[in-house]
Amino acid sequence: MPSTPSHDATIEAYSGTPRIVHISDIHGYIDDARSSLLAVGEHDRFDPIVTETDGELQWAGNDYVLVVNGDLIDRGDGNDACMDLVARLQREAPAERVRYHLGNHEMGILFPTLYHWPHAYSTNLDTESRREFLERVRDGEVGVAFEGYNYTYSHAGANEPFSVAEVNTDARSVAGALLDGPDNETVYRRLTDEYDRAFGLGGNGGRGPDAGLCWMDFAHLEESAPAQVVGHSQRRKPVRKGNVVCGNIIRMNQGTSGGEGVLIEEPNTLTAVTRGRDGTVVVEEV
Repeated sequence: MPSTPSHDATIEAYSGTPRIVHISDIHGYIDDARSSLLAVGEHDRFDPIVTETDGELQWAGNDYVLVVNGDLIDRGDGNDACMDLVARLQREAPAERVRYHLGNHEMGILFPTLYHWPHAYSTNLDTESRREFLERVRDGEVGVAFEGYNYTYSHAGANEPFSVAEVNTDARSVAGALLDGPDNETVYRRLTDEYDRAFGLGGNGGRGPDAGLCWMDFAHLEESAPAQVVGHSQRRKPVRKGNVVCGNIIRMNQGTSGGEGVLIEEPNTLTAVTRGRDGTVVVEEV
């Protein structure tokens, strides 16, 4: 059975001091996801978080927590493979070591008719696949936020402090309501309004300053915001704005001079591990 995250979702629940690996906005680019995760073990500073056999990644068994920080799907052509990868790592890793967060594209699965994405993977799941995903959210396998050593992780972030436990519980409540009650656009709008801390759509097509943790653009995060690691807004390399770091660098770096990568949080450091287009792996403090 997959490991089920606890709803308080804090690094304090783990024994020792496991490193936290952050990856976000994979967007169906399975080769880039594999490359990013494998890069962790290709530098002598870090043990591998995954290994590869016959093109398939497995949990390597080292002391890590992996945070897949939203937007796993859409854009690329490896959506099913990306979903399978995360589900498999959740099964293979010790309990609660692989945490998958909802992003705005996962919101497309929850509330499909709210979005004008006619050809997107998220808004076109068949009934059974969508139900299975909703069950994963209801059961806590897919959440909204996680509390690290010095940073809180969510897809898009917030300017005010928020309760990780509450927003993860809200996600379970929303999924339960969709599974057990009416499932239509009227219900979707009621739920996004009622649980707006996580799911608020905001203005400007869902990226405005009043949007929730799955939607707000990095441009609206203030330097004084609580310390957070977010994805959502494309960047060529990890970018720090005051207390907040944006680590969405996979899709931006398709065909550019940049490269795919992850962030690694330890008790006193936040590090970017990036593979350049020439295949070399670079480690830099953020």
